[in-house]
Amino acid sequence: MKGEKLKKLKVRISNFKFKDMLQFKNMPLRRDRAIEQAEDRDIVTSFPINNNAKLLHPETQRMVVHKIIERPEAGARTLILRTADGSPAAWFRAGQYVSLKLKIGESCVTRPYSISSSPKLTKEGKVCITVKRTIGGFVSDHLIYNVKEGDRMLISGPEGFFYHDRLRDSRNVVAVAGGSGITPFLSMAYAIRDTIEDFNLTILFGSRTEDSILFRNELDMIQNETDKVKVIHVLSDEDRAGYEHGFITADLIKQYAPEGDYSLFICGPEGLYRFMEEETRKLGLPARRVRREITGAPKNVECLPGYPSEAAGRTFDVKIIQGPHTYDIKASSSESVLCSIERAGIMAPSKCRSGECGWCRSKLLSGSVFIPEQNESRRHMDRETDHIHPCISFPLSDLVLEVPRGDFQL
Repeated sequence: MKGEKLKKLKVRISNFKFKDMLQFKNMPLRRDRAIEQAEDRDIVTSFPINNNAKLLHPETQRMVVHKIIERPEAGARTLILRTADGSPAAWFRAGQYVSLKLKIGESCVTRPYSISSSPKLTKEGKVCITVKRTIGGFVSDHLIYNVKEGDRMLISGPEGFFYHDRLRDSRNVVAVAGGSGITPFLSMAYAIRDTIEDFNLTILFGSRTEDSILFRNELDMIQNETDKVKVIHVLSDEDRAGYEHGFITADLIKQYAPEGDYSLFICGPEGLYRFMEEETRKLGLPARRVRREITGAPKNVECLPGYPSEAAGRTFDVKIIQGPHTYDIKASSSESVLCSIERAGIMAPSKCRSGECGWCRSKLLSGSVFIPEQNESRRHMDRETDHIHPCISFPLSDLVLEVPRGDFQL
């Protein structure tokens, strides 16, 4: 019965649908005809959307030191970098950093520096970084004493997540800055003034003395131009009228923090982060409301909890494998493996130098390293497969390490 019903079933195809079927049937013929009639030329491989993506997220930017502003009161200088070809620089979020790629003597090094200018300047092809001299600072000494106007420099695109995000952060932000840690907050203040960002920023800025305050004039100017930025200077070595005195404590933060919900952003030297750990706990803020800028590798790793005392002060043999090339170098237990690689003139990838970005991810084939707890941010699978971040890994024995080739040419 069912078969008989199917035989009686009639399918009617409208004239319109019948034409569609014919067009589909003839599609291969039309395609072959179009190919035969097409011009014999290369296929375009550059598309506007890809070009725009490269402008917004470049791997590298070739810059020229356009101008240098000396800041002797703070032992610092500001480098105003301009794109070498005069094109706009990559747009960034206020609070991000760029990684400088430098060759100093025989060493190929990178260093991250927070951008201290407004995103608005990128339209003029400019990005500003501010370098503060540190005792024994290999790169900072070079940037302060050797770099001059007209020098060419290679930098990365904007990196990092230390910026205000309205979906993640409160509209009210209290920033704790120490020394050159003011740079990302200066950029945020500029962005607020220029109506690029829209949040309220209260900066507690710690300096040693009144005369050593970095960007004092710039911060005063911004406060006069917008009521969304407020700066409170805290002097540790002087007790002067008009300034807070001592250290930035939980009580001081509570004194100037707005009523209700707020986010706490912290940026400064290693000592500031250690001090703020306990002070932050006293505030009782949710973990999502506390943001810290990347800290870099610790200076005195031998003093950290868990560091094996028998490795302190030793020098180890390290074999670096880069594709078909092999290098034998020496590495001190007191400095990161990445520093030893760079000192040997080997070009290795790196950006944040704090274990956060994973750009320097390498395979540890043999040996052991110490990774400070505060810098441990590897994925679980990387831990299982013995991948490390050389920028925050300190040798505890002889090592064999497979390292990717550096991603830039100086």
